[in-house]
Amino acid sequence: MIYPVVLCGGSGTRLWPSSRRAFPKQFAALAGKQSLFQKALARLGGPEFGAPILVTNDDFRFLVEEQAAALGLLDARILLEPAMRNTAPAVLTAALTLQAQPEALMLVAPSDHMIRDTEGFRTSVALAAQAAQKGALVTFGVEPDRPETGFGYLKLAGPAAVGQMVAVSGFVEKPDRDTAAGLLEQDNVLWNAGMFMFRVRDILQAYRQHAPHMLALCEAAVAQGEEDLGFFRLAADPYEKIEAISFDYAILGKAESIVAVPLASDWSDLGSWDSLHAVSAEGPEQLSQMGPVTAIDCENVLLRSEEENIRLVGLGLKNTVAVAMRDAVLVASLDHAQDVKKTVDALKADAVPQAEDYPRFYRPWGWYETLCLGERFQVKRIMVKPGGILSLQSHVHRSEHWIVVAGTAQVTVGDSVKLLSENQSVYVPLGEIHRMENTGKVPMYLIEVQTGAYLGEDDIVRYEDVYNRD
Repeated sequence: MIYPVVLCGGSGTRLWPSSRRAFPKQFAALAGKQSLFQKALARLGGPEFGAPILVTNDDFRFLVEEQAAALGLLDARILLEPAMRNTAPAVLTAALTLQAQPEALMLVAPSDHMIRDTEGFRTSVALAAQAAQKGALVTFGVEPDRPETGFGYLKLAGPAAVGQMVAVSGFVEKPDRDTAAGLLEQDNVLWNAGMFMFRVRDILQAYRQHAPHMLALCEAAVAQGEEDLGFFRLAADPYEKIEAISFDYAILGKAESIVAVPLASDWSDLGSWDSLHAVSAEGPEQLSQMGPVTAIDCENVLLRSEEENIRLVGLGLKNTVAVAMRDAVLVASLDHAQDVKKTVDALKADAVPQAEDYPRFYRPWGWYETLCLGERFQVKRIMVKPGGILSLQSHVHRSEHWIVVAGTAQVTVGDSVKLLSENQSVYVPLGEIHRMENTGKVPMYLIEVQTGAYLGEDDIVRYEDVYNRD
């Protein structure tokens, strides 16, 4: 049995504005209707795979659960890291949850990579399983096609060939352009795809040998951890003491019996807009068009609009990326796609909310988005999923009007509890205790109009909350 371990707690900035700290790229539908995280889960499912272990953090726990459930994965084990400590502790804690099955195989994979050839990928996984069952630590590699400076490289003991396993003789971490160009000329070099396979007992032994202090802290984090609403929350005190270090540095660079399997499929880390353009561009003009967009006399261009009511038109553009969202627009040269992080840094320096906040805010009960914001008023659109319950709360500085536009809402205002159906509304006076719940079987949508002197999200006094939020 192969247990997928999917790492889905990180955040990136090079795909801003679609990817932000509050909603990183693995949860975005960048290539199709499913998110990259969901695509990863789909290719790691089937009779040869056990229930996946999903490693994330508190910010994304309900988003991970919801997107997994949308695929019918109700048995996934979700581990919550109390602090970001890179990949080495994440892999180790996942292994510790499987230590009762020492002969089981673990397949560690990022949640934000794109692989379209699932059959070819699984062929490579089957080959890797043969080596892992014999005690090898297996890493997956990709044949390089350009002098990429953003990837790590695997140096092999012999020529790399799809369908064959080759011993790893060394690692090169994100080289400069001249070094990358030299590596490209060699036949025994692969990009490091950041995916690994091994038996549980072999990887635990590797940590005992090469990272014993980390092993002790992770064992304590698991032993002192606790179940929380279907998640497993690792204990914060020991986990926060762990060094932040990658799995490659902590283990692979020190261990023996490292084997590389060249992927028999396509692969992209989708780390920037130019990499998304490379896998999605079509036709002789090399156009990548996503959402309501129109390209006129354009060449080598990516156009993306994430709002159905915002039509993005490119006229006479060349070598350009343009991304339109409700609250932000990016226009950049594809040659500078790797530098989008500078944009985020500049926005953060100016305290611009769009640097990290996403226009749609996800909550365990659903989501909300601001449609209009002015002095002393705000209009929101709210979706409450079936079974979703907002906390019993009150506000000190604002009153609210709720108008149901789809579905049915069970509404508590003071001592009154009643059902509101489509086109019905209710008024929540300032200071009144209130709650909203979707007791139906379809999503419930409503428009909320807030009025008052202060409209911030921290103007909430909670009395009860089924999601154990403060």
